Amino acid sequence: MISDRIFGLVVLLVAVAYVAAATQIQTSFLADPVGPKAFPIMIGSIAALCGLFLMVKPDPDPEWPAMRTFLALLVAVAVLIAYAFALKPLGFILPTAIAAGILSFQISPRAGPAALAGVGLSVGLFVLFKFALGLGLVPFPKGLFG
Repeated sequence: MISDRIFGLVVLLVAVAYVAAATQIQTSFLADPVGPKAFPIMIGSIAALCGLFLMVKPDPDPEWPAMRTFLALLVAVAVLIAYAFALKPLGFILPTAIAAGILSFQISPRAGPAALAGVGLSVGLFVLFKFALGLGLVPFPKGLFG
C-alpha cells in the first residue's frame, strides 16, 4: 500500500507542476474563446485527481516482479535510447532492424525469428512511413551508396 501512496504523491506533485506550467502559456488576442491553456490544465487536473485517488484508496501491496524483469526493462530502455541517437547518422532501416530484433529477442529468445522480425519490421515500417504516409525518411547513411 505504501508504494501506491508514494506513487500517488509523485503523480500529484508532477500534475500540480504541470498545471502551474500550463497557466504560464501566453495567449494571443486571436485565440479561440477556450484558449490554449484549457487542454493542458484539464490533463493536469485529471492526473492530480488520479494521484489523489491512489493516495486515498491504494491497492494492497503488490508482488514486485523478479530482478530479471527489471533488467529486461532496463535493456529495452537502453535499446530505445540508442535507437533514437542512431536514427540520424545511420538512417532508418539499419537502426530499426537492430532495435526491433533485440526487442523481439527479449519477447521470444530465438535468434532466427527475432532477426527476421527485426528486418521485416524495419523494411515494412520504412515502406509504410515513406510511401504511404509521405514522411521524409532516409533509408541508409548518406555516404553508404555514394
